[in-house]
Amino acid sequence: MFKKTLIVFYVLFSLIILSYVSLPNYNFPTPPPDSVQSKEPADMEEPLRKAYFTNYTRNEVLSWYKAQFDYSSVGKIKLPTYLLNYPPEESQSIIRDQTRSTFLQEVVHPFRETVFINGYEPATGDDKNRIVIDGTHWRQKIIIKYIPSTFILRFIITLASLAAIPVLYSAFVSEFSFLKKMTKSRRIK
Repeated sequence: MFKKTLIVFYVLFSLIILSYVSLPNYNFPTPPPDSVQSKEPADMEEPLRKAYFTNYTRNEVLSWYKAQFDYSSVGKIKLPTYLLNYPPEESQSIIRDQTRSTFLQEVVHPFRETVFINGYEPATGDDKNRIVIDGTHWRQKIIIKYIPSTFILRFIITLASLAAIPVLYSAFVSEFSFLKKMTKSRRIK
């Protein structure tokens, strides 16, 4: 009875995971409403990396982008969304060489796409690094890097992961049984 329940649970879990990775990709996320896109050459090198000037705070920027990825683009299904934090120094390797940063965070869907959000906000009173574009003072510059995944690749990785579960389970059960027998035989002696 336990084995049948476990098999049914595994099949249902597998179907849910396969449905999750089968959902279509998102489009590039939209910027905060008050923002202006940067026209600097370095900010226009790649179509999946864009920079904006905004007056939003760090928390408002992160909430804005997380809200765009909380639900699927089809059916508005709530998806597992995680917000990961990185040291600002890593923006040089993750976003772009010579990127200035005060924070770097990632909004990720496991087995799917991810969005890196880099923000640079000059310290209060730092007139040298103040962000002024066309006579307008901006609170910070954000750089958004979107990394989509292909359906085929994530489907193959998911199938491989799902195939590994029964193998790991049987290895764990046989090892556990072996340890249980060893413990019993030592008690008897």
